[in-house]
Parts: sequence; C-alpha cells; structure tokens
Amino acid sequence: MSESRLPRMAIHGAGLVGCYLGGRLHGHAAVRLICRPYMITVLNEHGLGTSDFRGHQRHVAVDSLDLRTHASAAVDAELVLVTVKSAATAEVAEKLAGVLAPGAVVISFQNGLHNAQQLRAALPAHTVLAGMVPFNVVQTSPGVFHQASSGALMVEDSPALAPFMEAFASAGLPLQPRSDMPAVQWAKLLLNLNNALNALSGLPLREELSQRAWRRCLALAQREALHVLDAAKIRPARLTPLPPGWLPRVLEWPDLLFRRVATTMLAIDPLARSSTWEDLQTGRRTEVDYINGEVVKLAEAHGLRAPVNARLVDLIREAEQQPRHWLGEALLAELRNAC
Repeated sequence: MSESRLPRMAIHGAGLVGCYLGGRLHGHAAVRLICRPYMITVLNEHGLGTSDFRGHQRHVAVDSLDLRTHASAAVDAELVLVTVKSAATAEVAEKLAGVLAPGAVVISFQNGLHNAQQLRAALPAHTVLAGMVPFNVVQTSPGVFHQASSGALMVEDSPALAPFMEAFASAGLPLQPRSDMPAVQWAKLLLNLNNALNALSGLPLREELSQRAWRRCLALAQREALHVLDAAKIRPARLTPLPPGWLPRVLEWPDLLFRRVATTMLAIDPLARSSTWEDLQTGRRTEVDYINGEVVKLAEAHGLRAPVNARLVDLIREAEQQPRHWLGEALLAELRNAC
C-alpha cells in the first residue's frame, strides 16, 4: 500500500498505550500522535521504540514521527484512537467535536466503562466505538514502550471498521470485533481490580501475583464485584480460559498449583506493572475511581455495599498524597477488616 493510500489515524492522548499503538501502526497507517509536551520532548530526543514479550522490537526515527499537542491535529484523520485517562474524556470530546472531519471514526481505547458514551454524546455525527486494550504497556527506557502481557485488541463491531482492519492486522495488532462490549468492559474491569493492589505492593505484576497473600486480596475484590454484578444482572464476558466466576477461587490456590494454571491463562513478562503504579510514580491522579470506584457505585445503586473496593479506593487516594508500599499479609488483614 503506498504512503498516499495509508489510512490517516490520530492517537489522542499518546502516553504508554497510545505511543505503543502508534509505534506499531506507523508505516501501516499515516499516524499522528497528539501528546503532552513532555512526551513530545522525550520522543524528539529518543524517537519511538516498541517491543513486546514475544520478541518484537522496532524503532521509528524522530524525523518520521508526526507529533502534535492539540486536538486540532485530528482535523483530517479518518480514524481517531482516544487513549487519554478517563477523567479527561469529556474535555477531549469537546475539543474533537470542533475539528473532526465528516465520516471520521473514533475508538475509545481507555480503561473504565463510560468513555465511549461520553464521546458519543459530544460527537453525534460520528461513529464512536468502545474498545478494550487487554495488555499491559510499560516504558522500559525513554521513548521505548513495551507490551508486557498478552491479549488481542477488542472493539465494538461495526461496518465502519472495515477500512482499518488491514492496517491493524499488518501491524501485528489485529482487531477483534465484539458484539458484547459492555460485558467485555466489565470483564476487563474485574481483572483491572488488581491495578490498585499492584500499585500498593510496589512489585512487578508477575512477582505480585506469585504471592498467595496478594492473590487473596484480589480474590476478595473480585468476589465482591461479582456479587454486585449478579445483583445488577450483569454477566461479564469470558476473557480468559476460565469463566469470571471461577477466578477468585483459583487465585486462592497454593502458589505451585496456581502457577501451573496461570501460565495457560495470561502471559506476563517480568517487566509488567499496572497503570496505577505508573501514575503514582509520576505523580498523576490515578483512575481508581473508574475501576474499583465503579464497583462501589454499582453496589450503592442496588442498595449494597462494596467495602473491599471502597477501601482500595481510599488507600490509593492516600498513596497519591503519600506513597506507601504494603506487605501482602498486612493488606489482606486490612481488607478483611473492612468487610
């Protein structure tokens, strides 16, 4: 495909996930990254590198990058990938409403449940699709973004995806269209309940999940969430070889037995960390309200309590002000006391 015929894509909010997607898609699409100024400084100095746990490695030279800071740069994009934090969605939606070309498609590749709805409300003349990034991305060195766990990109099924499927597939990021995105998003949120725990542990994901005490903390949070979802008559999708309802039980298994099963469920390399950990390291406000906080809100809407997830929200808010690393057994006792 010639350069002039490549689909034009803008990635708004090019941080960890956005830069990784942009680096992989570069050359398979005409990619424009809309970043914060600090990220542009990093990319202008180092270029954009991508790698993954399977051995992929690539570097895009600085002079090949199209870097911008304002939403107006999406004016000629055929596809816009929104990868900002959930708290910034409303602001980004308002800015995009004034610049998007007729027919432009928007995919929300964000954590949380309601970002696509917010974007649709501001962009009624455009196709806005919910998406899900299942894998973890870390910045291993300045300008190098590493996919540290497995999974395929999922997106709400729509005919509007057709012009872009080839670009994603050739970039090694095939899109998996889904007709059940709300169920997919809740299933991802169940897994993301570990984000807060990983941040509080201070450990890489694989090391954290190798310890039974931390897995028991996650089992408490997931079991509580599943109870709330059942009350709300919400059935999360199956994203792993095990049904969602089995996960808390498996997490509590002894370490040796868990390791045998876990290797068939999800590949995680030693570099993986949660986005909540990354936010705490860089002094940014986390997305805990859009993950554990969603369980608390849904519980309240159905006359229930979610004390484990509510306590995790509080502990992350405290960590935003004063970082603290917990031992697994200590946090497990803390969460059990909250029940």
